[in-house]
Amino acid sequence: MATLKVGLVSPEREVWAGEAKLVVAQTIEGQLGILPGHAPVLGVLLDGSVVTIEPADGSEKIRAMVGSGFFSIAGDEVSVLAEQAELAHEIDVADARRALEEALSAGDADTTAERRARARLLAAGADA
Repeated sequence: MATLKVGLVSPEREVWAGEAKLVVAQTIEGQLGILPGHAPVLGVLLDGSVVTIEPADGSEKIRAMVGSGFFSIAGDEVSVLAEQAELAHEIDVADARRALEEALSAGDADTTAERRARARLLAAGADA
């Protein structure tokens, strides 16, 4: 079975790396599903979205909130380079809810904080 070599990184660390069957990322132009053999692509991640990775070994799907960034597909290698990234199990749901409430009450025209808080809750499997 063909697989993808995937790396999800932020400036602070390598968030996840391994072999995968499927990667789903939200770009500024729409959602993209990446399977082995995908054509080469360079894309811009939607700030405050969720990347889902289906590991090749059949283990539980990896879900991560990502801030702005890029991804590239070359051959069967996928690189997700995010300004900010948190795996689902690392997310403090109560903290994400507080961040969402603060962002909503601020009434700021810049919705970055709201999108990121909602993405954190979505990645963690909590209601936004």
